[in-house]
Amino acid sequence: MTLSQQSLFIPYRQGQLHLRQIKTADADMSRPPILMLHGAMSNGRVFYSDSGRGLGCYLAKAGFVVYVLDTLGRGLSTPKLCAGANHGQGEVIREQLPLVQHYILSLHQQVNQVHWCAHSWGGVLMASAIARFDFFQTSVASLLTFGSKRAIKVRSFKKWLMVDVAWNKLAPAIAMGHGYLAADRWRMGMDNETKASLSQSIDWVRGDWVDHDDGFDYAQAASQAAVKHRWPQAWFIAGIGDKVLGNPEDVRRMIDECHFEQVNYTLLSKANGHLHDYGHADMLTHKDAEKDHFPAVKHWYLVQN
Repeated sequence: MTLSQQSLFIPYRQGQLHLRQIKTADADMSRPPILMLHGAMSNGRVFYSDSGRGLGCYLAKAGFVVYVLDTLGRGLSTPKLCAGANHGQGEVIREQLPLVQHYILSLHQQVNQVHWCAHSWGGVLMASAIARFDFFQTSVASLLTFGSKRAIKVRSFKKWLMVDVAWNKLAPAIAMGHGYLAADRWRMGMDNETKASLSQSIDWVRGDWVDHDDGFDYAQAASQAAVKHRWPQAWFIAGIGDKVLGNPEDVRRMIDECHFEQVNYTLLSKANGHLHDYGHADMLTHKDAEKDHFPAVKHWYLVQN
């Protein structure tokens, strides 16, 4: 089945947000489309490739229209991050996700909801947006995350090295020197981070779930969303080989913190019948994912329509 991949650009501030649209010629436009969001030090390429690999392409072949966002400065969004860029994760939650959601709905006027899917920190940003805005509580059909955690409480030498040393100390030092975290240059990740998004994510990983710009209490809002039965159906997927960045224990803690009413949890492991003990990135990028757990993801989306 032939895939069509098109780069759409949405004007935002002094630049543009890149949105990759992936679909087939006979895509079912009556289904809610799917929006995918990458994590920290990453971009939308974690979900797709020009050759047709990745979860985004896989679901598009099943008839869904898929959109993959590059947040400001990442991937093909412009301008690229450079010294002096001062936006943080709050702009993704309060500005970029609302803008993109409205844009997608304008392209699919026969539906009023969009499925949301995220990797790693992208799941935190998406959950934050849903907790904060009534608009998302009615227009998000579901939330599916891979390796998403809000805080890292697991303790190990690897966690100390990767988080306490590399992320909390080395990364801010690099960002101070360059004016932003040049993660790709230092081989720390696929893409770069502003000093603001870096410091804000560090605070959230080890502290409270509160907006740095206006003090909005996301933890309280998440609890209230549950009381009002406003959370969409959710599915959190973790990999048993993901020891730090999406440790299964921390993923479970995020589920509890959000107070989801309808939520599934899956641990990808050989013991649970999967082909591999997946880690943080390869749960999306491994060549066997399309025959392993991607079919279950496709089925989950299909039964909701």
